[in-house]
Amino acid sequence: ASVSEPAQKCCTENIQPFLTSILEELMGPISSGFMEVRSLFDKEVNEIIQDFQETNDMTRLKENVDQLMTLPFNSVKMEPCYLKVNLLQEFLQDLKSRFKVYHIDFVIQRTQNFMQELMENAVYTFEQLFSPSRQADSAKVATTIEKVKLRVLK
Repeated sequence: ASVSEPAQKCCTENIQPFLTSILEELMGPISSGFMEVRSLFDKEVNEIIQDFQETNDMTRLKENVDQLMTLPFNSVKMEPCYLKVNLLQEFLQDLKSRFKVYHIDFVIQRTQNFMQELMENAVYTFEQLFSPSRQADSAKVATTIEKVKLRVLK
């Protein structure tokens, strides 16, 4: 009871006025990272579509979709997504000194884990939605892949 009032006063005067700007600053790199995940998924599926349109090979299509399923675990391809979030390191250093924010690496790592999880969900959903269409007429496959991609991105 004796600490509550001074703590509330301290939060109201020294932290609360800055929360909105802090969240905006944090969301810049985080949003950028998640947009990079979306862009990477889009690019990879577009490559599958293009390859299929050139080859019309259903076996190769299956291999490409199987390879897409490994995308979340491909550190080289996911690296640009993770690098966007690394910008938090610089910003969080400022917060560390002003507000005693610790475990900066943990915040970045958790954000990167969420990015990988988002990609896992995207490729899994893509595979689940596209799977029944694999037996379809090969003339419609590219259109179906595009529709599934748009559905996943939505």
